[in-house]
Amino acid sequence: MHYTFLKYLINSWRITQLKIGACQFKVTNHITKNLEIMKRSILDASSQGVSLLVFPECAFTGYPPRDIETSSAVNFEELEKAHRKMQCLSNQKNMHIIAGTIIQNEKRYFNSAMICSPGRQPSFYHKRALWGWDRDNFTAADSDGILEVDGWRIGIRICFEVRFPEYFRELYRVHTDLNIILFYDVSEQKNPDRYDLIESHIRTRAVENVTYTLTVNTASFYQTAPTALYDRSGKSIAKLNRNQEEILTYNLEKSSLNFGEQGRQEISEELVWGWEK
Repeated sequence: MHYTFLKYLINSWRITQLKIGACQFKVTNHITKNLEIMKRSILDASSQGVSLLVFPECAFTGYPPRDIETSSAVNFEELEKAHRKMQCLSNQKNMHIIAGTIIQNEKRYFNSAMICSPGRQPSFYHKRALWGWDRDNFTAADSDGILEVDGWRIGIRICFEVRFPEYFRELYRVHTDLNIILFYDVSEQKNPDRYDLIESHIRTRAVENVTYTLTVNTASFYQTAPTALYDRSGKSIAKLNRNQEEILTYNLEKSSLNFGEQGRQEISEELVWGWEK
């Protein structure tokens, strides 16, 4: 009986708490170099008990045309090997890993998040909000970007999608506990106005959907989007220094909604589902 109760307590703790991590590093056009940095980060995060670790948009490959000329210039044979190694690390460290990459399907290329979960085949979320360089290099594809980790339902979105509340309302409809946004959003010069604008979008998405929101950006050039964690009221509860290679870790805990969060959730339910209270 004592053992059964102890097991119940352990399982309850795993359901309500999740150790998360976000690795901010200087993404390059060298797949092997990027993978080596990610591998070291995984080992470091594993030693800290992280269950879910995320990396920036195009973390495996670099982002076209900043790091590589076009999406078609990727060495996809080398990239496939890197993908397999990442899945092996997920299995070995019993860790869920999300990392930006490029997927090829015949002559189409997708700006994607690779999702590695222990003991499973990798899955992918494909970016849908394509504009500018994205539209020049990638194709949009249907994708939901939902991951289950230790009782937590997690939604994934990529960079420019943060500008559109509709993509996050999709996640609200399936009751995600945590939303993750992978960024490669930088400037060759300091641009604090853009940084503040993008952060305001992130905070608004967290507030609108009453959902914890984790972001991760490359440390290349000058960052114009943060690597940070926001609570369900849009408050920053952990944030990395700009343009520095670091890992953010945080023990995230499900807790009761406060008064304002309860109100936003109740009205959101009415707007999304038409429920009458």
